[in-house]
Amino acid sequence: MRVPHSFIVNEVEQMAEHKLANTTNRSVVGVMNEFAFLADAHRGASVELDLIGLSTTLAGTPCGPLRSRPGLPDRELQALVAAGLDVTLGG
Repeated sequence: MRVPHSFIVNEVEQMAEHKLANTTNRSVVGVMNEFAFLADAHRGASVELDLIGLSTTLAGTPCGPLRSRPGLPDRELQALVAAGLDVTLGG
């Protein structure tokens, strides 16, 4: 995703503790369902696609909630990191 290694290390550390909760945001549910559908399609099309390859492929998928910004998850991440913003959910 072309982000600094230190950013990745921090993200992995932040993922050590997590919480799961319900959402009433139908947009979030719709996006997650669409990504799950796309992941199944990509896995079925490529025998050699591993989890990192699948993640990288999906990061280049247009995402409706990002349409007023860079539009693609990988570009959104790069823009946030370049702006020096804290992209963690807690920050």
